[in-house]
Amino acid sequence: MDKILDIRTLACMAVLLLPGVLTGCAGQKTYGAVKFVTRPAGAEVINLKDDSHLGMTPLLVTWEGEDGKPEYVTVEMLKAGYREEITSFWVNRRHKSREAAAAEPQPVTVELKKRN
Repeated sequence: MDKILDIRTLACMAVLLLPGVLTGCAGQKTYGAVKFVTRPAGAEVINLKDDSHLGMTPLLVTWEGEDGKPEYVTVEMLKAGYREEITSFWVNRRHKSREAAAAEPQPVTVELKKRN
């Protein structure tokens, strides 16, 4: 009787844990890249999600995620003598490696306007 109870308990635990195990196995890293270009070049690119400095244009940035889910990104571009520009876009993370993403970046081009 104890062995039957143990087998039933193990079977119930397996059924409860199976979805979590399957979800964990399915979560593969995926990547997307964006090529930032400003006219004129040399603008600082800031990710407004966490105020992190991404670099200066022209700039290639790679985003990492799971299962190819896109990410909505908002950045600010700053250059002395020009108005700040804010732009938002979706990063498509469809590549299986950073290198593949970098080979096919999404273009984000911004025309900066001179301050008066």
